[in-house]
Amino acid sequence: MQFSESRNTTRWVIIFASFLIISMILWNTFTFFQIFKNEERLKMNLWANAQKTLMNAGETTDVELPLQIISNNTSIPIIRTENDSIVDTVNIDDEIVKNTQKANAFLTGLKSENEPIVIEYVPGKFQKLYYGNSALLNKLKYYPIALVLIIVLFAGLVYNFYRSTKMATQNKLWAGMAKETAHQIGTPLSSLIGWVEILKADDIPESTIVEIEKDIDRLQTITERFSKIGSEPKLENKDVVEETQKSYDYLQSRFSKQVEFSFSGPKVPIMVLMNATLHSWTIENLVKNAIDAMKGRGKLDLEVLHEGGLVKINISDTGNGIPKTQFKSVFEPGFTTKKRGWGLGLSLTKRIVEEYHKGTIKVLHSEIGKGTTMQVSFKVNELI
Repeated sequence: MQFSESRNTTRWVIIFASFLIISMILWNTFTFFQIFKNEERLKMNLWANAQKTLMNAGETTDVELPLQIISNNTSIPIIRTENDSIVDTVNIDDEIVKNTQKANAFLTGLKSENEPIVIEYVPGKFQKLYYGNSALLNKLKYYPIALVLIIVLFAGLVYNFYRSTKMATQNKLWAGMAKETAHQIGTPLSSLIGWVEILKADDIPESTIVEIEKDIDRLQTITERFSKIGSEPKLENKDVVEETQKSYDYLQSRFSKQVEFSFSGPKVPIMVLMNATLHSWTIENLVKNAIDAMKGRGKLDLEVLHEGGLVKINISDTGNGIPKTQFKSVFEPGFTTKKRGWGLGLSLTKRIVEEYHKGTIKVLHSEIGKGTTMQVSFKVNELI
């Protein structure tokens, strides 16, 4: 508990420190921007005075320094106006200068960037100098935005790495638990098989022995399922119609007669690379989930369709339905609408279908109060 609290405290300290560093960087950038902006304002005042000197220059006026000041400006765009008419332009594209409409639009932009400098070149006569930000100042202006985007991207990468690591750890934990469960079930299962052999020697009705053996076979299948979690399963070329119907028929014999089961599919084999044990688990999870949604009473339809290079298995129920906003959430670990449940069934099913069998699973259709159709799709193996 103390370790967890210490880790949370460290996390918040890191987050606070990160925000503090970001704030300092942004504040310093803003400060630099204002300093450079003021320096450009001083340069423009010097430029305006130099221009005024040239406009009033006589034969004895020393114009070397004013000319040098004016010629040194190679980056700041300038427009001089008199009586709202453009008199001169500096560092502005000729295409803009020659087009009156574009020139006026550019002038409007300069007016929004900086306050104009008024030049009184002779008593009672004025010109206004409008100037924009230099390329360096514009880059500095957008630097904080770029910085924030980089920080957000970096934070996203860190979060994604942390989440992936956490999920990988959880997957290892669940895989370990599954294998341990398979190991624990194996011991009493072996004992049960021995007891069945003893029962066969007594006068026990054969039908009873057959049913017990079916349940023992089922336990062996469950044990095999759990032992495969976390390892790469062996895929074989199997008839998906036969394997699906086999699992479906077993479940039908084990559930209440208040659930009306129906099955339809092609009469010819459809071969798919699959692991029969894990596929059986997929069908079982989807069927049980559908029966839970119907609260043990309703109609359950399973349909196998062969469309092009795909085989699609649709499982439809007459349960409560799923809101559209939860179509993807139902496959997330821990998501459940039951009072009792871990919310792992559909998550595990999605993993079996997509990671092991390279198929897809989705909520095909659902309507509140009327039912849901889940669809599993696999690629057909044409090489038989």
